[in-house]
Amino acid sequence: MIGNNKKFYFDNKDLSYKEIKSHDTWFSYILKYFIGSSLIASLMIVVFISNFDSPEEKKLKREISNLHIQYKSLEQQLGNAEKVLDNIQNRDDNIYRMIFGVDPIDNTIRRSGFGGANRYEQYKGFSNSKLIIETQKNIDRLKKQLFIQSKSFDEIIDLANNKADMLASIPAIQPISNENLKRMASGYGMRIDPIYKTKKFHHGMDFSAPVGTHIYATGDGKVEKIKKTGSKKDYGNFILIDHGYDYQSFYAHLDKVLVKKGQKVKRGDLIGHVGNTGKSTAPHLHYEVRYKKQKINPVNFYHNDLSPEEYEQMLNIASQENQSFD
Repeated sequence: MIGNNKKFYFDNKDLSYKEIKSHDTWFSYILKYFIGSSLIASLMIVVFISNFDSPEEKKLKREISNLHIQYKSLEQQLGNAEKVLDNIQNRDDNIYRMIFGVDPIDNTIRRSGFGGANRYEQYKGFSNSKLIIETQKNIDRLKKQLFIQSKSFDEIIDLANNKADMLASIPAIQPISNENLKRMASGYGMRIDPIYKTKKFHHGMDFSAPVGTHIYATGDGKVEKIKKTGSKKDYGNFILIDHGYDYQSFYAHLDKVLVKKGQKVKRGDLIGHVGNTGKSTAPHLHYEVRYKKQKINPVNFYHNDLSPEEYEQMLNIASQENQSFD
């Protein structure tokens, strides 16, 4: 053996000295190889995990993807349901309710939202929270609109069940006999005041007729108010009949009142006589139809006792801007 730290032996075959390798050196090589292999294996595992899902992860991702598709489908179905409901609401407001003289439901009521800032708190914090919350909001809006529409149909059904009573109650005939249509002397609209000779709005129709001419109730109802006075102001003697369904009829300048307050009357019942009381310039009946306390044109409420030709003549007379009698 020669050298300082190294040891050698003589190889008889090669006739030369060869270095004796220590066990530590071999262990070092093995350790380095193992560590390097472990690092490579760990790196490969990390790369695999990062780029490839486990069977459980693949299953979960498929479920999430399927739920997302189902939510999108549900959202589309809700949109289609809202379109159908919009059509039903439109028909309810513009056909069904109009037929029975009921005001449409205000759109702000139909479309009103829900209160409470924490109503959808439970759906927050998820990757698809926005989609879930919007879908739930759409469901809530649809449920509320369906409830309101259901109540509206209940009201329409009640009106339909009482249709015969309603049709009998709404004013539908002339308040005096139609034997001579020329008795209708002044219509609804801007007319010349008989006293001040200035234009003002005339809220009823004036029927010229002799004192004592019969006046008839134009629909079933109850006498809500009467007045008997000798005053030369305003409407003089008058009768106000409440027909229900938001309709009223008003008869003024009477000579005689033949009914009492609270008395029930039928269409065609005799209720009074034409007169010349109050602010009246000649014997006549001032007649009004009121709907929800608003005075409307009575000419639209004579369909029960006038032929098409007579009604056309009535419209022509009522449209003339002549002088009223009161």
